[in-house]
Amino acid sequence: QVQLVESGGGLVQPGGSLRLSCAASGSIFSLYIVGWWRQTPGNQRELVALISSGGSTYYADSVKGRFTISRDNAKNNMYLQMNSLKPEDTAVYYCNVKTKATVAVPFNDYWGQGTQVTVSL
Repeated sequence: QVQLVESGGGLVQPGGSLRLSCAASGSIFSLYIVGWWRQTPGNQRELVALISSGGSTYYADSVKGRFTISRDNAKNNMYLQMNSLKPEDTAVYYCNVKTKATVAVPFNDYWGQGTQVTVSL
């Protein structure tokens, strides 16, 4: 089992920055994909960014050049640095870990409880 706890959300003015953190406890296998998702009321959860154990990264077009995902393997933490924030970035942000021991088995999927990010004057 893996438990995820997000922090770092809050209220920020447009153009400002926030850094979200996700602390993971439990066993994360050598094969993993860690990501940040966000959701607004009445909408589906959307993928913001992810990073794989192989080092590949993905960013949604809407955040490219503004957000950076990273992981500290030693601390089992994951981060999302968000710069040049816009009102449309307002959402609840969730961290997600998909992990498995070998390529032959399905991923185990874990979610944090979410942290609110509000971008407003």
